[in-house]
Amino acid sequence: MSYEPPTPPAELPTDIVDTLNDSSPELLRHVASYAEKLAEHREREARLAEKDEEDEIEERPDDLPDDVPSKATITIKEINDNRYYYWQWRDGDKIRSQYKGPVNPDE
Repeated sequence: MSYEPPTPPAELPTDIVDTLNDSSPELLRHVASYAEKLAEHREREARLAEKDEEDEIEERPDDLPDDVPSKATITIKEINDNRYYYWQWRDGDKIRSQYKGPVNPDE
């Protein structure tokens, strides 16, 4: 390992470089860990947004009620030790659900 400090990437703004240069090794490790996790999160969000655009083209499922949007997903809720399927979707800031049926209809 070189005894010279590393050269920062040209893409980094000067104020960030200055802040990092004034930081302790411990803080730099925290920053590096956070930056890696944040980059992974943003990449995942971009992939999901891209997938959502592709999924919008999909056909509407046959058993989807008319008043449930095609972007709805099926979730399982447990109520009084019984499991039920629900359609679930986002409507603005709210999560909406609509009953679909029991998970085990024979029980």
